[in-house]
Amino acid sequence: MEVLEHTTNPFNGIVISPDALPVDVGAFSRRLAQSLKIWKERGYQLVWLEVPIAKSEFIPVAVQTGFSFHHSGESYLMMTRPLVENAFIPGFATHYIGAGGVVVSEKNEVLVVCEKHRGGSRPYYKLPGGALHPGEHLAEAVVREIVEETGVQTRFESMVCFRHWHGYRYDKSDIYFVCRLKPLTYDITPQPEEIEECVWMPVEEYLTSEYVHTFNRQIVRAALASPGVVLSDVEGYSDGRRREIFMPPDMDGF
Repeated sequence: MEVLEHTTNPFNGIVISPDALPVDVGAFSRRLAQSLKIWKERGYQLVWLEVPIAKSEFIPVAVQTGFSFHHSGESYLMMTRPLVENAFIPGFATHYIGAGGVVVSEKNEVLVVCEKHRGGSRPYYKLPGGALHPGEHLAEAVVREIVEETGVQTRFESMVCFRHWHGYRYDKSDIYFVCRLKPLTYDITPQPEEIEECVWMPVEEYLTSEYVHTFNRQIVRAALASPGVVLSDVEGYSDGRRREIFMPPDMDGF
């Protein structure tokens, strides 16, 4: 009986080819059992099994042979099966990534929003921003989020600071980057689904308002006081499609 079609990875692991899985669950069960036996005899460490949602009936079979859940996407479930004791299984993504923008006008007004879905009835003014999309750069994401929430077009200038916390959505951790941007337009069109109010608020008012959280006041101060780090090119490494690099400005002399 042939082993399941697979490739190997650099860590002495087996990666079963999802597109070549048997058609019926009975054939899968028999070939999986035989394959595991052979792979273990040959000294492999770990087996990765991606089960397409169209073949979800394979999941109980895999569980019965020692596989456990690793992570899932919209159309698949990834499972792992150690072949040796204490085989190392790398974790999946642990963090959400978001970006918010400090947009200050020539009149020294900061662009702020009050969300519809918030705790309590009091207004609460924060900076526009949100989560990155898969494959999206930080500088692109914060510009997109600002125009979606407020209708204001901006240009990315620098990254000012970030905060990191644990126990966020689905018990994952969260990193939120705060960026400084230059407004290119000033007319406001709040996003009706999420935003209750959007205003250009005088900076001094924002820094003293009881309707602004201490953290938000502090990051606006940081944006006004610090040049931050800017998008930079590193020879032989920069790649506008896959990589985004931030460094202090004026690094040419080093």
